[in-house]
Amino acid sequence: MSLDAFVERTTPWVAERFEAIRAMSADGPGVTREAYSATESAVLDYLVAQGEALGMQAQTDAAGNVWLTLKGRDATKPALVAGSHVDSVPEGGNYDGLAGVLAALTCVYTWQQTGFVPARDFRVLMLRGEESSFYGKAYMGSLALTGQLTPAHLALKHRSGEGTLGDALTRCGVVIEKVTEGQPVVDLSQLAAFFELHIEQGPMLEKGGRARVGVVTGIRGNIRHKRVKILGETAHSGAVDKAYRHDAVMAFAELVHTLEERWDALVRAGDDLVFTVGVVELPPTRAISVIPGEVTFSVDIRSLSTETIGVFHAMLQSEAHAIEQTRGVRFEWDEPIKTAPGLIDEAMQARLRIAAEAEGIPYETMPSGAGHDTAVMSAAGVPSAMIFVTNQNGSHNPHEAMRIDDFLLGVAVLRRALEDFDI
Repeated sequence: MSLDAFVERTTPWVAERFEAIRAMSADGPGVTREAYSATESAVLDYLVAQGEALGMQAQTDAAGNVWLTLKGRDATKPALVAGSHVDSVPEGGNYDGLAGVLAALTCVYTWQQTGFVPARDFRVLMLRGEESSFYGKAYMGSLALTGQLTPAHLALKHRSGEGTLGDALTRCGVVIEKVTEGQPVVDLSQLAAFFELHIEQGPMLEKGGRARVGVVTGIRGNIRHKRVKILGETAHSGAVDKAYRHDAVMAFAELVHTLEERWDALVRAGDDLVFTVGVVELPPTRAISVIPGEVTFSVDIRSLSTETIGVFHAMLQSEAHAIEQTRGVRFEWDEPIKTAPGLIDEAMQARLRIAAEAEGIPYETMPSGAGHDTAVMSAAGVPSAMIFVTNQNGSHNPHEAMRIDDFLLGVAVLRRALEDFDI
């Protein structure tokens, strides 16, 4: 089937299913599919029905994740797996996660149309609980799947303050003892590879040029501080000359300005790095006539290189110490939260590049700045790869937009990689 014929034939089927799921989870201007909620469960039930209509068999693992299996010619070989998560952030977009699940199902739909039977079993994995929005922990479904969910994770409180992650899992029928014994809930050796198609959550493909598809080279790790506090001295804004001030906001401004210069230098030298201060807070006593004596802020440092993350984190602390000496302020640090970069199997990357070239689809190689279940699967030893497709208006917001023709370009790459896996 030519690429044009594939897009024309498949577009109505895909669009109908995206819109059906949007309607099921609509919440104001966006969608909300809370992890381990009734809405997430209903969407999973709908997707199971779609898979069964395509001749697939459904199974729920001990962690609550759902698998759909299409039998291949040789069921003794480890299965190929593709999929993503079903949940969303509050009032988010409809495509984050869901695109990866429907991409895998679209491959099966196309095979049904053409009579293609894969060489080995093909499994669509629908993961629960990837987003950290509701319990403060990301990748809950994939961590539970791979034996990395702990009792401490299960004690995490819901953002409302009512109930825990463990309570939510129990309501969904998950056997808590099974997911906290430190062992994968499925035999990972029987998974030959994991592919995840995902919308790009930044603007690079949309702004970059011809390519509408990305082959992901790695997933950036990070060091985060949720709360760093600068303590200076609160005083009257008109009564204290500059030489006698210990202004926490000025100290913060100097720190951020200096770090941006350091960031620019590292990027010019060829390092992969992004740096964000996403939260800045002043105390309730702030006022236009008050020199601020306290600022609290967050830090998020990300890179494909653990070394680069460490170097920039050391710069952060060194610059903070210098500012303490010159401005007479004091920094208080919470414990850093560290996540190692997610490695993408180079041979799997090559498969995607070859598939894109075979389909005549331009692509970019690019890192993922956001975290994904692929990183968990890869770290657990499953050869993994990611495809990005273009979306407009970013992600984690209700205005997220993905054109179906862009989506189907990514699906075409995925389908070809799956079909050619055993050639």
